[in-house]
Parts: sequence; C-alpha cells; structure tokens
Amino acid sequence: MTRDAGRVLPGADCDVLVVGGGLAGAAVALELSARPGVHVLLATKTALGEGSTARAQGGMAAATGPDDVAAHAADTVAAGAGLTDVAAARVLAAAGPDAVRRLVEWGVVFDRAADGSWALGLEAAHARARVLHAGGDRTGAVIAAALADAVRRSATGVLEDACLAGLLVEDGVVRGADLLVRGTDGRERPHRVRARAVVLATGGAGQLFSRTTNPAVATGDGVAAAWRAGAAVADLEMYQFHPTAAALPEPFLVSEAVRGEGALLLDAAGHRFMPAVDERAELAPRDVVARALAAAMAARGGRPALLDATGIAARTGVPFDVRFPGIAAMCRAQGVDPATEPVPVTPAAHYWMGGVRTDTDGRTTVPGLWAAGEVACTGVHGANRLASNSLLEAVVVARRVAASVLAGGGPFVLPAAEDVLALPGPCAAQASHVARRELRAAMWEHAGLVREAAGLAVARKLLTPEEEPADLDPWDASGGSAPDRRALEDAALLLTGRLLVAAAEAREESVGAHHRRDHPFPPASPRRRTLVRTP
Repeated sequence: MTRDAGRVLPGADCDVLVVGGGLAGAAVALELSARPGVHVLLATKTALGEGSTARAQGGMAAATGPDDVAAHAADTVAAGAGLTDVAAARVLAAAGPDAVRRLVEWGVVFDRAADGSWALGLEAAHARARVLHAGGDRTGAVIAAALADAVRRSATGVLEDACLAGLLVEDGVVRGADLLVRGTDGRERPHRVRARAVVLATGGAGQLFSRTTNPAVATGDGVAAAWRAGAAVADLEMYQFHPTAAALPEPFLVSEAVRGEGALLLDAAGHRFMPAVDERAELAPRDVVARALAAAMAARGGRPALLDATGIAARTGVPFDVRFPGIAAMCRAQGVDPATEPVPVTPAAHYWMGGVRTDTDGRTTVPGLWAAGEVACTGVHGANRLASNSLLEAVVVARRVAASVLAGGGPFVLPAAEDVLALPGPCAAQASHVARRELRAAMWEHAGLVREAAGLAVARKLLTPEEEPADLDPWDASGGSAPDRRALEDAALLLTGRLLVAAAEAREESVGAHHRRDHPFPPASPRRRTLVRTP
C-alpha cells in the first residue's frame, strides 16, 4: 500500500494510524514503516515506551529449543482450560523463533547463559524451560526501551500524550480516530486523524479493579471504542489475576519467574498450602494459584500470603538480587529484603484474555479496523493465558497485522460455531454516573477472582444507571472546552465494566479464570462467547 496507489483516502493524515505505543503497537509500526511509501502515525497515550509492556518482568516464551514448537502449543492449549483456539496456539508457537529474531534485529538484548545460549527460565504451566528474559527481571523495560528507540529511528510519525476518544466510522468503515492530545502547555485539545486503516494496540483495563498490576492508563479505551464502532468482542469474562502482587505500600508485580526458580507460597502463619491444592504446587496455572492464595488469605483473616524466595540462591547458585535486580530493589526500597525474608503478596488483576474479537491476522469484524496485543482476543489465551505468552503474541500478531493491512484484508467473519450474545449498547462515549473508586471496588468484590449471580447483579445495578447519561462529545463546538481524559477514561471503564459483567452473568459455569461459586463445575466442552451490539 503506497500513497501513489490511489488507496489513501482524500485528505487522510496517514496511511495507517496505530493507537498504542507498547510492544504490539511499536511492532506494528516498525513492520509497516519498513515498507517504502507507507506513512504510519503512532499515537500513544503516554510517552513512547511507557505502559504495561515496560512492567513485564518474567520474560517472553518462545520455542527456541529443539522440537519445542508442538510442546509449546500443547502447553498453551492446556493452560487455556478448553477454550483456546488450537489453530491460533499452533500459529503462535511456530512463530516464536522468528519473533525472537525480530526483537533482536530491533535492538533487544536477551540474557544468555555462560555457554552463550539463551538463558531460559521455567514458569507456571510450562512443561520445560522456554522463557527468555532480559536484564534479569526487566524484560519488559528492556524491550520497551529498545522498540521505542527503533520507532524513533524509523519513518514512523509519533504523537505522544494522545488519548483515544473514539473511532471515526463512515458508511460502516473505520476511517480514522478522534484523540484528545495534551499539548506542551498542559491543555488537552481534540485532534481528528483520518487514515485508511486503524490498528488498535491500546492494552487492557486493569483499572477496572481496585487491585491491579497495570499502570494508571490501562482503562479499556480500545475495547470501548471498538464496541461503540460496532466491533464484536469476546471472552470478556476471562480476566487473569496474577497470584503475586507485592502487598506493600507501593504495590508491584512479583514475577512468576520467582516461583519458577523455586520460591514457595506460605500463608500468614508460615504454612505452605499449594501442594494440597494442585500437584504442580506453586507452578500450577495462574487461576488455580490465585484462587488458592485468596482462600489462604481469607482463612487467616485477610492477611497477605507470603512468597518465600530465601532459598533461591542456595538452589540456583545465583544471588536473588542478581537474578531479580528490579524486584529486589523495589522490595528493599519498602523495607523488605527478599533474599532473607518472605515478601507479602496478594492476587491482582493482571491481563485481559478477552478483548476485541480478531483472527490471528488482527482483523476485527469492522472493515478498516485491526487490533493487536492485549486489546485483542485471537482466542489463543483461552480461559487462562500461559505465562509469558503475551509478549510473544504481541510480536507474532503485529507482523501478521502489518501484512493484512498492506494486503487490504477484509473484515473477520465470526465462526459459525461461536456463541453470540447480542446486547444493546451505546454508540458514543457516556459520562460515568459512578465514582471510579466505587466502580473499582465493586468490580473487585463482585466480578473478581470468584463470582456468583447475586454479586454480579449488584455490580450490574451499580454500573447501569436508571437513565443513560448524556454522551461525551469532545468535538461538539457548542460545548465549549473539551472534556478531560479522566472523563473519557471513566466512560471507557463504565462501558467495559458493564460488558464484562454481562459476559460473566451469561457464562453459568466455571472455566479457567472465570470461577462461579454458584456454578463451580466446568462444562465438558466450553465455547467462546462473543458479544455483538444490537443496532
């Protein structure tokens, strides 16, 4: 796709608008910018290189070992609790080695063992060590910094501090996006970007919950905008809760890799509890460990559990602060030395397996719109994402998205076997009638680790006003000044919260990360549930 091919809309600002500056967005931009004549604009809500990618600690899973592709795909399917798209899992695993090569070409330096081979870690639900890491436990930060530098060196245009307000839809086709851009003077101004194709890479919505490992910018903007534009969404009830967020004054993620190196989980009284729950103990899938940890906390009056990593140095021969320098520094800054004492931990919302429904080429059900990364739902993660598959998926799908956009691929058609639930939904952003703190507390209590009909009904009632509030329209000239991004974020959280609760109410069964106290048993054959908006 080039400018002189006659395919760019008249008056378009760019060929492709990529919304989101994490790994998925940066990778899409780099793949597209490498093609002569393709004008790409990358709009990011924060400074380039910030966001959820930079917080990833454990690493990136990839089948770099001999004969590991099939095993990696099998582990992905097993972790997904019967809801993983098997074909998507095979695509992901097979593309692993190439994804590593792409990242290295873009400047990422992964850690190596003494013999020069990749230093591979073991994480929960993996049958073998296949997780690459960089800077010890700073994998995400290393990748984010390298790709930010690569984007700046490329032909990609970059627009920072740009919050997604909505998608521009004309005759049923996405033709651009409306952004709220913060200028150097601190003021926020509406900015409309017209493009032939839009790629959403806006991440998740961890701010739906009062406890989360996600940054403050993770407010579901992309899912909300796609839904308002008419795109199907899927698996929204499948939100992964990481078992081990540090229960300290300034919480942060304590990587799965720490347990992979031998750390043990203890209750507040110092008793190890995971062997009695699952034969894989601390390396069971995340949903199993998170619920077991929450139960152990409840049995001890709500006191945090403990992650005991004091034996790692003796077991591996590597001091804790050498293998996990970032975690060690953050713990010690708050008065805890993980090398000599257990770290208090609690579950926290971590990753949305659901999102905008796409195929493995990132095509959505709306023409002109693609999605990649956490905002998208390819089906590869099923009901429980395999640890460290998220970074891999971002790179793999980014390359496929770029090829699809360049080929002018049509919209994704939902498979006939997929369950479809039609819901009424707003077409524009809506002002939130509930305070963000109240919304987050209700979602944590009623739509978090364990759910039931009565609690979900409480959440639904809170999130659904008796009268729908007025639409937010930053481009309404009669409205004076544009709303600030806090209002747009609150509207996105309200909408995505309502969609998540609707999906959770509809799935009267327990599957992976979706656990219903009133329906505790999994079905024989779980099916993906896709939500579509009624006209």
